[in-house]
Amino acid sequence: MNPQNYYSIKFSGDHLSFLDQTKLPLQEVYINTDNYERIAVAIEKLELRGAPLIGISVAFALALSFKNILENHLDHFNKVYKRLASTRPTAVNLFYALDRMKKVFYSITDFSNTYQILLDEAKAIYDYEVHCSNKMAEIGSKIFTKKSNVLTHCNTGALATAGFGTAFSVIKKAFDEGYVNHVYADETRPLLQGLRLTSYELEKNGIPFTVQTDSMAAVLMQHGKIDLVITGADRIALNGDSANKVGTYNLAVLCNYHNIPFYIVAPSTTIDRKIATGSEIEIEYRNSSEILSINGNQIANPNIKTFSPAFDVTPSHLIKGIITEEDLYSFPYNFIR
Repeated sequence: MNPQNYYSIKFSGDHLSFLDQTKLPLQEVYINTDNYERIAVAIEKLELRGAPLIGISVAFALALSFKNILENHLDHFNKVYKRLASTRPTAVNLFYALDRMKKVFYSITDFSNTYQILLDEAKAIYDYEVHCSNKMAEIGSKIFTKKSNVLTHCNTGALATAGFGTAFSVIKKAFDEGYVNHVYADETRPLLQGLRLTSYELEKNGIPFTVQTDSMAAVLMQHGKIDLVITGADRIALNGDSANKVGTYNLAVLCNYHNIPFYIVAPSTTIDRKIATGSEIEIEYRNSSEILSINGNQIANPNIKTFSPAFDVTPSHLIKGIITEEDLYSFPYNFIR
């Protein structure tokens, strides 16, 4: 998957092995399982996270659930499908992968080979995400015209997808080509995906970086430290409105004020062709404990009321470009095809 000595997910020996991202960067703990419920819980707990990786994970989970099923295939499929669909509501890749698996399941006529047929489809979904990563890197690196300082938010590398990632793949290729001078990574509160995960991947890939709290991005822009901002996305509406990790909208507004280009990188599977605008995107809300504690350690009164959306929606007019494996799109966006 990549030349580093880590991977986000791997299928081998009829088991799924994945890196528990809640333990990073202090511990590299791999979970090995063939239990779809364990994978569902891993998605809910953010041991597995990132829109494309969630899609890959549910595809393998669904296939694995059929490893020892000899009868009542339809009832079993519907039960597992419903369970996996309930894990996280915002990332459209989850539903794309499940529906792709559903289409294959309903085409099966000989159920004696169900497990292998579904497993082959899960592997195809993984391979396609690797292809998307490579193409997004190739297309996205063209936005660089000089050696630049890049700011990014949350985590978009191999830990969030297959291959080198989405926004991270663009940054890495541009760095390899001599166009990235330095990366500034938002810590990404409340779960610190930037501090814990993006810094981990930047270090693994030898890319110079600095981590700052989310509220410090404006100061960096004010001081002329940022040339462009690149993030990922979890769901994109047909008009280009994009949902991503909460705090992304802040960056887009800041970029608009400081005249800094703001880009989103995501595979075409992240485009939800059933919704016209971002107002139709269901936003996931997380437990208050994620704000009031860090790594299981209480840092505030547990009775404090919190507001904890996992994502926000950036209006399309604030997005300079959306990069997919197909092309670099510019505002006004129209993904109806």
